[in-house]
Amino acid sequence: MADLKAFAEQLVNLTVKEVNELAEILKTEYGIEPAAAAVAVAAGPVAGDAAAAAEEKTSFDVILKSAGSAKLAVVKAVKELTGLGLKESKDLVDGAPSEIKKGVTKDEADALKKQLEEAGAEVELK
Repeated sequence: MADLKAFAEQLVNLTVKEVNELAEILKTEYGIEPAAAAVAVAAGPVAGDAAAAAEEKTSFDVILKSAGSAKLAVVKAVKELTGLGLKESKDLVDGAPSEIKKGVTKDEADALKKQLEEAGAEVELK
């Protein structure tokens, strides 16, 4: 039983790189799919490492900090990106800092930020 506890301790303390290497060994030498192995092995370190979990943010809020000098272009961009009416978009831009979209993926947040910045806005992702 002590050997199993020592083995479990080793598994829990593996780095991400070591988990990937282990998954590759299990796949090539033993025919075990790496997805199942990685989930089983990675479950320990992820649960024990709150800092790593905090770094892996999956939803973002797109915040308009200011409209900049091209307010009209920013209002048009906000209208297009949010589907709001012209008045609502203008009110949103006038009320900066304001939330444009909440809980979007990293890719979507980056795309929104890029489009708004191209229109002249100052944008922040949270």
